[in-house]
Amino acid sequence: VFQFDMEFYISGLAPLCDQLVILSYVKEVSEKTEVECCARPRLDIVQPLPESCEEISSDALTVRGFQENECRDYHLEYSEGESLFYIISPRDVVVAKERDQDDHIDWLLEKKKYEEALMAAEISQKTIKKHKILDIGLAYINHLVEKGEYDLAARKCQKILGKNTELWEFEVYKFKEIGQLKAISRYLPRRDPILKPLIYEMVLHEFLESDYEGFATLIKEWPGDLYNNTIIVQAVVDHLKKDPQNRTLLRTLAELYTYDQRYGRALEIYLTLRHKDVFQLIHKHNLFSSIRDKIVLLMDFDSEKAVDMLLDNEDKISIDRVVEELENRPELQHVYLHKLFKRDHHKGQRYHEKQISLYAEYDRPNLLPFLRDSTHCPLEKALEICQQRNFVEETVYLLSRMGNSRSALKMIMEELQDVDKAIEFAKEQDDGELWEDLILYSIDKPPFITGLLNNIGTHVDPILLIHRIKEGMEIPNLRDSLVKILQDYNLQILLREGCKKILVADSLSLLKKMHRTQMKGVLVDEENICESCLSPILPSDASKSFNVVVFHCRHMFHKECLPVSNTVSPVQFCNICSAKHRGPGSAILEMKK
Repeated sequence: VFQFDMEFYISGLAPLCDQLVILSYVKEVSEKTEVECCARPRLDIVQPLPESCEEISSDALTVRGFQENECRDYHLEYSEGESLFYIISPRDVVVAKERDQDDHIDWLLEKKKYEEALMAAEISQKTIKKHKILDIGLAYINHLVEKGEYDLAARKCQKILGKNTELWEFEVYKFKEIGQLKAISRYLPRRDPILKPLIYEMVLHEFLESDYEGFATLIKEWPGDLYNNTIIVQAVVDHLKKDPQNRTLLRTLAELYTYDQRYGRALEIYLTLRHKDVFQLIHKHNLFSSIRDKIVLLMDFDSEKAVDMLLDNEDKISIDRVVEELENRPELQHVYLHKLFKRDHHKGQRYHEKQISLYAEYDRPNLLPFLRDSTHCPLEKALEICQQRNFVEETVYLLSRMGNSRSALKMIMEELQDVDKAIEFAKEQDDGELWEDLILYSIDKPPFITGLLNNIGTHVDPILLIHRIKEGMEIPNLRDSLVKILQDYNLQILLREGCKKILVADSLSLLKKMHRTQMKGVLVDEENICESCLSPILPSDASKSFNVVVFHCRHMFHKECLPVSNTVSPVQFCNICSAKHRGPGSAILEMKK
């Protein structure tokens, strides 16, 4: 089947599946004497090929007296059922068998290839007999520690130790002995299993002594039930005595207080640190009762968020309480009351008088909108404040609101000297006397006259202004202003004519509609009565003759029941509607039979 040559003499052959086991007799030349001598016999496993072979493995066997043996002194026998091979020499019998996974793991451990040994054991855990995965894993951890690869050793603990709390605690103490608790801290179990609180406290103390940031990270990542909170809090407090301004320790202490449900203390620290989570903490744990005396601190930290939170929870902290707390900080008081007013114009009405001064001091641009929107602020007080501070626009508004439009207009013209604003104000008030005052004030001021000529045309007869202009006065852009007056006048004429046409067309249309309506017939039956005698309008005997008068207002009378008219006009009117001043309708039908 196969034919190939070998380099050595063959002392024996045996089959191994589709491979061959060959016992070879080897001679070699000594380097010292350069004489050919016998070497150790070799046991080779080869894969036969059609014209050659491939060596799979080769082992040199050390047997006693191999230097004196010849080729015929070696024999190879095998037991097919047991897969055992016997190498027989004059002084020794060597038994060979196929390597199993235990042998492979032994070899890997001997070569300190622990990771490969662990993988091999996991793959063949059902077939290996000599080795245990846990033992290999512990040996691997010890090997890594000896090499100084502490982080890798700690990481492997997660996989190797699993849920065995005793082994975990043993390894933690071992890491403590070599001063590497920090390395294993990230990999300690936090849920299933949970180690003794002492283990976690030991790690935390290690960090607290040398690494505040690492300590803070562990406190944030570890659940609060892993360790005794009181012990750790006391340790942090002791360190804060040495360094009371350490923000990392203060922040961590606040988190510990939160775990311990001492929210008030946590809140104080967060406010001191101006921590961004302070508002979330208040909402999450409903700490509104704890912040009643800390409103100023909250406002100093973030007035926008603080005001929104306070206004959203008026039922827990009243408006009066907030205003009282901010009494010594009027700028913050203004921020709160301004936001309150924006939300509801009436809720803080009792503080509107106070708000006038606050707006005047801290927020002048919003004072006028506040005066316009508020219906509760005392106008006299507001006017006094605005006059003291010489706030012209606000004073003008208040004077006009109090009915003193002439003083308001005078202030616009004298203080602001703004003809456009004065004209706009006069238009809003729509008062002829104001226009007269405006004209009198402007008559000796050419720029004002120009402004009036450009805007007065639709409100006051421009002739009144033009007649009062002194001869020889130079008025800028007079020609353009007069042209504009004429154009405005023509526009008014066109508008009036257009309106007249529309009114005539509408009147004619409505008249026709009324005529059509009045030409319609009116139903008269047995249910109708005479409005004078109150008897049925139609006689019970249809054969008798009768006269009935029906008016447009739908009142009906017997002919003989109608009073005699004093006028010679043939048109009759309903007495009932005439007496009630309803605009009496004339008779629309006279029925005879």
